[in-house]
Formats: sequence, C-alpha cells, structure tokens
Amino acid sequence: MKTKIIALGAIIIGAVASPVVAQEGTVTGAAGGAVTGAIVGGPVGAAVGGVVGAIAGTAIDPPPQKVVTYVQQQPVPAQTVVIERQVVVGEPIPQEVVLTTIPEDPTYAYAVVNNQRVIVDPQTYVVVGIVQ
Repeated sequence: MKTKIIALGAIIIGAVASPVVAQEGTVTGAAGGAVTGAIVGGPVGAAVGGVVGAIAGTAIDPPPQKVVTYVQQQPVPAQTVVIERQVVVGEPIPQEVVLTTIPEDPTYAYAVVNNQRVIVDPQTYVVVGIVQ
C-alpha cells in the first residue's frame, strides 16, 4: 500500500515539476530530478534523478520563428565556411566562424556552415537551430 502511495506521489511530482525543470536550467533540473528520484528510489534514485534532471534542464530552446524567417530570407554568401565536423544543435561551432547578428534580435546570430544556415548564440557560439 505504501509503495503505491509513494509511486503515485512521484508521478504527480514528476508531472508538476517537468515543465519547471525544462525552463529553469541545469541547477533546478538537477534538484528536481534528485527530489523525484529520492522519493522513488532512495539515495540511489536521488543520484540518478539528479543526473537526468540536469540533462533535461539544459535542453536548448529553438529560436523564435521571426529569427528563423529572417535567416531564411538572407542571401547565401559567395563563400561559406566549411568545418571538419558535423554541425549539431547544442554544440558550439569554432569561434573563427564570422557570425552575422540578427538586427531584430541581437541575442541570435547566424552563419552558413557546411552549406547549412545555422542560428547561433553569439555569446557562446552554440548552435541553437539549423535552418533547412
């Protein structure tokens, strides 16, 4: 009987905490995951839940549609940058890549890398979107 109550409590906490975890970042994600894991599995569950929560908390939000539309409408430069590895959302591109800031939203920039238009966080050079 206690097991059912604990499991039900964990499900309710997980459902309520999930949207918050995704919005608050790594620290909150780790803490929320650890609490939920502790309820379900004790100390070992807390450790596993903390790791899973941290991963979920660092998910990258896609750029706003107005940023994507702006990048789609820009002409492709005559020379594009080629790097030796695949461009992946969540991974940084080399800082040698010249970025073009998006005037309407300077928290984003873009470049054409490996013949793909990529939207980047100009502070960290982390790819936040790839425009097809």
